[in-house]
Amino acid sequence: MDRSSFEKPVTILTGLGTPSKIESGAEAYALLADWPAASRTAAHDIAAKACRAAMDGEIDAETARATFVAVARRNNLLAPQTSSPVAGGTIADWATRSPRVNAPA
Repeated sequence: MDRSSFEKPVTILTGLGTPSKIESGAEAYALLADWPAASRTAAHDIAAKACRAAMDGEIDAETARATFVAVARRNNLLAPQTSSPVAGGTIADWATRSPRVNAPA
């Protein structure tokens, strides 16, 4: 397992709004390295350095993840949440459950 792996992937929107999961500092670093030079900010540079440091084992992956999320949020790249908590699970859970047969009304 990559030591820069995130506990929870960061889902961003790429291309024509296609969701992509970024699962490690290495993946985040690759995306940040391909970022157009004219669009790079100080926050971008900090996130890239943090992701590189996570890859090298100098900082924990979750710190790098937090800096990457901040840059993704600032650039409107974060994918919207697809499920919301509700009693007994999430909306996505309810949508996939099979109906109860002969359930009391």
